[in-house]
Amino acid sequence: RHCPCFRPAREEVRVLDYAHCSLEEVPTEVFNYERTLEELYLNANQIKELPRPLFHCHGLRKLNVSDNDIQQLPPAIASLISLEELDISKNNVMEIPDNINGCKCLSVVEASVNPVGKLPDGFTQLINIQQLYLNDTFLEYLPANFGRLSKLKILELRENHLKILPKSMARLTELSRLDIGQNDFVELPEVIGSLPSLTELWCDNNQITALPSYLGNLVKLTYLDASHNKISYIAEEIENLVRLTDFTLSSNRLQKLPDTMGGLQRLTTLRIDDNHLSTLPDSIGQLGKLEELVISRNRIDSLPSTMGLLRSLAILIADENAMEDLPPEIGSCQKLRILSLRDNRLMNIPDELGHLCSLRVVNLSGNQLRHLPVSLAKLGSLHALWLSENQTKPLVLLQSDVDYETGQRVLTCFLLPQESSVYRDKPDVIEDGGSAAGGERRGTITFACDVDVDRPRRLVRLPTPYPKELKARARHTRNLYRQSNGSIGGQAIMAQPTSQIDNFPSEGRMTDRAADVQVKEAKVVRPVSSGSPDHLLVSSEKSGPNQ
Repeated sequence: RHCPCFRPAREEVRVLDYAHCSLEEVPTEVFNYERTLEELYLNANQIKELPRPLFHCHGLRKLNVSDNDIQQLPPAIASLISLEELDISKNNVMEIPDNINGCKCLSVVEASVNPVGKLPDGFTQLINIQQLYLNDTFLEYLPANFGRLSKLKILELRENHLKILPKSMARLTELSRLDIGQNDFVELPEVIGSLPSLTELWCDNNQITALPSYLGNLVKLTYLDASHNKISYIAEEIENLVRLTDFTLSSNRLQKLPDTMGGLQRLTTLRIDDNHLSTLPDSIGQLGKLEELVISRNRIDSLPSTMGLLRSLAILIADENAMEDLPPEIGSCQKLRILSLRDNRLMNIPDELGHLCSLRVVNLSGNQLRHLPVSLAKLGSLHALWLSENQTKPLVLLQSDVDYETGQRVLTCFLLPQESSVYRDKPDVIEDGGSAAGGERRGTITFACDVDVDRPRRLVRLPTPYPKELKARARHTRNLYRQSNGSIGGQAIMAQPTSQIDNFPSEGRMTDRAADVQVKEAKVVRPVSSGSPDHLLVSSEKSGPNQ
């Protein structure tokens, strides 16, 4: 910045940016340009109050004072008659003055993360507002005449204490995005069914028990997140959402899906993990554009044969279910790149899996497989084949063998046959909003030599903690590790959680664990050296299934 004494007397400054300047008050220099100033950015400072001269800048169109220590929005705000965008988010503002209705040109208001508590009646007179952000503002209700804001296109009300929405919201005919996530709704407000332009609806993290029939009125809806509720029923009218592309129903209480789900012809992503589903409807095969399907942590014992019709499917995550086999029709999903079937009860893999030439990652750990089909050797694009949590590299050496029961050629390795987990049929930790009787969880590690040792006999896998819990848990884990080493004089193997594709084992991550150590039948063994991880290695030598 230049010294003011060298500036022209009538310099027309339209924009001033003081963001991240560690200011404790508004610079007096601002007031020198009250006639020309149009945009003022004071965000990310330590400003505690807005001085009265600031509101003499009648030409101001954009004012950003977010992330400061402001406790009061002065009534003088009404004098900013040209103001179009106001950002007061991340402050300590406890009240919005009623005469804010003087700012008739306001089109964008961001007031999130303030203890506002309620909106004044004058706020609903700002009829030109198009975007309104009121996340985490301690709101318990909206004004009855909220529908006056008929030009609203975006309304975010996340993380408040709302239980109902005013009926006047039916007048918000231009609203395209509505976020009511993390509130106290026990049912989806009926007025939502009267919003014809809605394209995005976020109602996650509430106590909603059903997706009612009037949801089918939202024919323009493309994104719907209803995760982390208590939903046990979906109305058949869900098929009317013909433009829906992304549908998230994770962590609910669904026992079945309606057959009309097949009407969602444009759906590309469907997440229904952590529910109580035992089957999928045959109509799922009608979702011809589906690219990602997540059905982990349910009770599904088999997949419908119509899965083979999902020719666009690229990602299938079906961990922690009760499946004993796969339909051979899955070999028709030619675009499948990621297939995760961890912690099921699979005893055989169909030969047709070898037809999926696009497969890059396959996770089969935690099942009951004795061998693999020879057709897997044809998967030239395969970068990772996980058969055990103790596996240290994404690919292992596979050897050809003969299944003496069928006489067929098969593939095996030192990780096969897999051993079933004794913990699989026992209950696991239950989290609020999650599966009550849960999908089946990951197993335990037990040691035969520990039977008579007076200490906990199982390592139980728990959900990954939040960052703030990590230090305490790490300290506790280290203590247990030292105790176990001192009591049995052996090696302790730490089982780390993996979930879905983001947590698939990788070569770099696995080498940080108890390196090069395998636990099998209470013995510590060293894995067979594998070759290049860029392709599937198959040895022509025959070996026994336990080798």
